Amino acid sequence: MQPKQQQSRKIFGDLRLLSSMGRVRESILVILLLFPLLLHQSLSQVFEASKSTRFVEEEVRGNAPEIHCSRHRSRAAWQIIQDYLTPFVEREGYQISKNCRLHPDNDLYRDQELHKIHVDIFEWKCGYCKKSFTEEKFLDQHFVTRHYDLLNTTGTKCLADLCGALHCDFVLSSKKPKSKCNPAAIAKNRHLCESVANSCFPVSQGPSASRLHEHFLRQFCDAHTCTGRNKPFPRGGKKKSGVFYLAISILTLMLLPLFYLLVFLHQREKRSGTQELRRIKKAGKKTKPS
Repeated sequence: MQPKQQQSRKIFGDLRLLSSMGRVRESILVILLLFPLLLHQSLSQVFEASKSTRFVEEEVRGNAPEIHCSRHRSRAAWQIIQDYLTPFVEREGYQISKNCRLHPDNDLYRDQELHKIHVDIFEWKCGYCKKSFTEEKFLDQHFVTRHYDLLNTTGTKCLADLCGALHCDFVLSSKKPKSKCNPAAIAKNRHLCESVANSCFPVSQGPSASRLHEHFLRQFCDAHTCTGRNKPFPRGGKKKSGVFYLAISILTLMLLPLFYLLVFLHQREKRSGTQELRRIKKAGKKTKPS
């Protein structure tokens, strides 16, 4: 009786070992199947980045005219206007005059920015000639070298010139500035801020303009002091969807197929283990003496 029990246990142990080896083989098979896909994607991204970099470098060799207007700061100023002013202007149903420096027509790069097509996280496309780039900075350089002729450079239309009034540095800097407060620079920025408020929202234009004038002073101009008591944009702005939620959504979509694959493999192992256990029990019953 004892040797037969030992034999049954040995058989059961061997089956468990075979089952474990089967799981290892399946895991290795899954990894081998996924590895070429991940490798292909990584190599494609590296190749595209290299190609875009080389393409931009070739373009830069050309004689691109110099423009004394920061595209980066103009973009920051535009985003501040969209986030902290436009929602309130739309709520009032107010039409900003073209004489106002905040008007879209007074942004040198507005048309080019509108011709940016963000296909996905690794692809930007030029809306003029449909060429693709892996990063926005390559597309910006492409605009400078290939589509300069589409810029209307007549007159003063640099939105970056308003960065002092709109607190671009506050938005662009992740850390507080280390330099001490400069009263002369603060006074200059405050004067510019109040000038924009007076020209864009004249109180003589009616109640809506008057409310927006007061809003602009509170939202932007009051923070131009050395006391540090008033912060920019105290009245808030447009609610952002959040990059964090977008990243979580993408990650979830990527991991969901893997999760279902693991569940499927687990259920299959569970069923096969139950079947093997039943076979062992039947074999044990058959070996019992009559």
